[in-house]
Amino acid sequence: MNAAIVVDPLHSKALPDLVRKLLAARQQSLVLYNKLAALKPFVLTEPVQYLLCQFRQSLVDYLALGPFEVYQALEDQPADSPYSPVRDLARRLYARIALTTQTALAFHDRYDGASADTDLAELRDDLSQLGESLAERIELEDRILAALRDAAPPRPEIHALEPVSVAAQPVRP
Repeated sequence: MNAAIVVDPLHSKALPDLVRKLLAARQQSLVLYNKLAALKPFVLTEPVQYLLCQFRQSLVDYLALGPFEVYQALEDQPADSPYSPVRDLARRLYARIALTTQTALAFHDRYDGASADTDLAELRDDLSQLGESLAERIELEDRILAALRDAAPPRPEIHALEPVSVAAQPVRP
């Protein structure tokens, strides 16, 4: 009888898995951002309303992964961890990243509950400002991610993109 143990990267708190989740959430947010920005003129039809709602949710998911997952995992590392320099870098950059979070959350809140009565006259400018803020955030995050990659002990799973499956063999007498 074979038993398979599958590492669940979705719920994993390992730094490599958290980084993959962060990058996937970032990618999803950017795809939706670009779709939303391409819709001109901004008239709040049902498809636009749906896309705006999807984008806002994706944005919040992405924003939460940094401080609540990746940075927390760095803070939880022991003092003698090879990730200590990365933790120090993240601490130095965190205030600037937090400012980008505030900008993004202001956008999220402004368009919360957008309905047919919502004035979208300023959506283009708001998306532009948000885009600049996200670009800065991505640059800062990429500095942390590059330092994380460079500090990681040489293990194959840091670069693996697929879940690891391990087959357990029964013990024979």
